[in-house]
Amino acid sequence: MLSLRKGRYVARLAESPADVEAAQSLRYLSFRASDDAPAGLDTDRFDPQCRHVLVEEQRSGTLVCCFRLLPLKGGAEIGQSYSAQYYELSALQQFDGPMVEMGRFCIHPDWRDPDILRVAWGAMTRFVDEEGVEMLFGCSSFKGTEAEAYMDAFALLKERHLAPPRWLPRVKAPNVVRFGQMLRLCKPDAKRAMLGMPPLLRSYLVMGGWVSDHAVVDRDLNTLHVFTGLEIRAIPAARKRLLRAAAG
Repeated sequence: MLSLRKGRYVARLAESPADVEAAQSLRYLSFRASDDAPAGLDTDRFDPQCRHVLVEEQRSGTLVCCFRLLPLKGGAEIGQSYSAQYYELSALQQFDGPMVEMGRFCIHPDWRDPDILRVAWGAMTRFVDEEGVEMLFGCSSFKGTEAEAYMDAFALLKERHLAPPRWLPRVKAPNVVRFGQMLRLCKPDAKRAMLGMPPLLRSYLVMGGWVSDHAVVDRDLNTLHVFTGLEIRAIPAARKRLLRAAAG
């Protein structure tokens, strides 16, 4: 069973309904909390099918990060994923290796330690290696639903990080931002683009990840998200060494 201790933090798989509920509580705080409803649970129909990863501060036991993993045997099962609700993913049905969808990734809003993200990726790396995963994918979210705030980030994604044509997701959701078309001639300000990029997405990109050519407007979670894929074999060798060192 996945377990990883690094510095102040430990990452592990949820072992009980109480563990899953703790993750759902942190997800609610991260995605849904408001002044009128500051606490609750974020749940959906995918939770029972997933493995839930918790990152905790060792001394206090505080849950500081969580995410869930949905393993698939290959592209033929892509329609069972959370992402398939929002993206037309028939191109990925041809992918013939094991896949895993990472979703509902969040870090406690009161915790800013960059080591939390490093431990989370270390845990993910260990899972990928142990399960023989060949593609990692999911939805990478920008806070809010106003695309204007992220135009430099979207322009950078369009310029450097679009999915290969053979895997490119097509539009399915009713409300999308087609930045691949809108920003065809736009040159991004790289500094502003990276400041607007979610940390999880930045991590995907430095490993060779790619994105859809459009963002989905998700008013339920108050986010804009892009489909994000990462072929494990495409990760640069130096980056793989760093990830495996974090997972060791």
